[in-house]
Amino acid sequence: MKIVLGSKSPRRREILGMVTKDFEVRVSYADESYGADTPLQDVPRLLAERKAMAVEAAQDEVIIGCDTVVIYDGELMGKPRDKAEAIGMLKRLSGTTHQVISGICVRTRDRMHSDSVTTYVKFRDLTDGEIENYVNRENPVDKAGAYGIQESAGAFVEKIDGDFYNVVGLPLCRLCEILKNELGIELL
Repeated sequence: MKIVLGSKSPRRREILGMVTKDFEVRVSYADESYGADTPLQDVPRLLAERKAMAVEAAQDEVIIGCDTVVIYDGELMGKPRDKAEAIGMLKRLSGTTHQVISGICVRTRDRMHSDSVTTYVKFRDLTDGEIENYVNRENPVDKAGAYGIQESAGAFVEKIDGDFYNVVGLPLCRLCEILKNELGIELL
């Protein structure tokens, strides 16, 4: 079966490319809104399903949809709108532990399996200067929670409990499990 990644994320492309070079990218333009009554932990799985369903699938194709969010203190932190909002997010995450949850959906024309993966990330205490330097050096506006653990923000991380690649944006271990157990596709 042909694998199709329904995402424009260069990080997801890179992670999937670690286990297979045989895939195609088709950007999913799914609606990313959700109801106020949707439990925050369910949002990434719901959005991953929508993203996977928004990509047309041929009979011999497997579509992968994914969405990643940061949750801290009962609030979903998506991608910041600008540098000021990114600075505010990073100040809130400084010295705390937050959840990074990725929803993942793997589907064919007639089957769908979705799940979510949670990783706990603890930031050390950050200075205002460190935060401002990071925001000015990197591009935090395209990342949930305003940081990329694979970038220099990795120096902020005191502890991680869970899948590192989940924090980057694609829970690789769970993806490989779903492909193998649900569709008989082994990437390694």
